[in-house]
Amino acid sequence: MDSLTQIALGSAVGVAVMGRRTAVWKAALWGAVGGTLPDLDAFINHGNAVLNMTLHRAESHALFWLTLLAPFLAWLVSRIHGEPALFKRWWLALWLVLITHPLLDVMTVYGTQLLLPFTNYPYGVGSVFIIDPLYTVPLIVGVVAALRLKSTRGLRWNAAGLVLSSLYLVWSVVAQQQATQVARSSLQQQGLAVDALLVTPAPFNTLLWRLVAMTPTHYLEGHYSLLDKSPRITWTAYDRGGALAAQHARHPYVARIAAFSHGFYRVSETDGHLFVTDLRMGQEPAYTFNFDLGIAEVRAGLNYVPMLKSARPNIATALPWLWRRMWGDPVPPPR
Repeated sequence: MDSLTQIALGSAVGVAVMGRRTAVWKAALWGAVGGTLPDLDAFINHGNAVLNMTLHRAESHALFWLTLLAPFLAWLVSRIHGEPALFKRWWLALWLVLITHPLLDVMTVYGTQLLLPFTNYPYGVGSVFIIDPLYTVPLIVGVVAALRLKSTRGLRWNAAGLVLSSLYLVWSVVAQQQATQVARSSLQQQGLAVDALLVTPAPFNTLLWRLVAMTPTHYLEGHYSLLDKSPRITWTAYDRGGALAAQHARHPYVARIAAFSHGFYRVSETDGHLFVTDLRMGQEPAYTFNFDLGIAEVRAGLNYVPMLKSARPNIATALPWLWRRMWGDPVPPPR
């Protein structure tokens, strides 16, 4: 999730666990610090754009390593504030702050390597978008109330924010399952045989869902809103570059993106350059993670540093479309 959300979650968890045992501002402050720490790995340069993407949310998001970090951070905080008697409570609070960060991240589609060093599998439920105000706002309101109200009433507001945001995550999974059932039924009714199906929310909401279905030669994209009057989905097919993918299957960065995206990727060639695109984040024709791997004939791909070639949607057309489509208006997506 975005940095503001992780700060709000960390602060809310810190305040909830520490209560009035220490000043609320201390719990909120260190909760925010702990909620930010895992994402500092974004500043590490691993050498190229592909590695920077696939090694983000790795060790710094692993439950094992964060659990080992928690007592050291708790010792530091309790010493800074002269509260050695609260060491165990700070330990519990900061452990929960640290591990709720990757547990929230795993609800997005990106991929979070929770179980390092035992496995580097990138887990991702994909039921919430990376920025969702309906999740974040209750947390912010609760923390602000806890800081401003000098009574247990503020703590109740904070607890309510955590409960509401957690219930929203539960709702997102239920909504995702509903959209998945509709997508599978639509594919079956239209006689479309696919190998894999991806169902993720459109930006900032959990009413509109983006659907990606993979075949050996193409990928199909569609959208479904929970408010659609008809469950029939319009699927648009695009070439996934199956022949190119097979030709360059041993290319180290093609293979890495193929694994990290769980097979939701395409390979293309433009002006003699080989491109590999993660199809999970973005929508046609704009994708966040589109990598230029250099001259296609360079099979090993080691003589060229991969470059990120992100494409952003036209906000002037994308946002009005998103708003209308979210409420069930069957308008085609902007291209």
